[in-house]
Amino acid sequence: MSGHAGLTTHVLDTARGRPAQGVRVELYAVDGAERRKLTEAVTNRDGRTDTPLIERGSLHPGTYELVFHVAPYFEGFEAAPSVPFLDLVTLRFTVGDASGHYHVPLVMTPWSYATYRGS
Repeated sequence: MSGHAGLTTHVLDTARGRPAQGVRVELYAVDGAERRKLTEAVTNRDGRTDTPLIERGSLHPGTYELVFHVAPYFEGFEAAPSVPFLDLVTLRFTVGDASGHYHVPLVMTPWSYATYRGS
């Protein structure tokens, strides 16, 4: 798995059954109460970022946050509430083994979300 080491994400819209294109994603390093922005990207037509959020060899043990801007994505979706229930989805996770690949996807609808450590 070392060839895939680093950090990636994927956003899936299960309300419409497709990848979520155009979702802004921010990545932060977290140290106690301090957050430091590392990068941001927008998902492509496959619901992924064009490049890893952290490249192979640059991932370090520690706590990270992924912040997904989901409210703008669901604007205009007729089944979504007129006032968004979800705006920013923040996922805080810890990297213990920086030599591994961390894939942290977001599976979402306008009313719910889930995540897991993928491969």
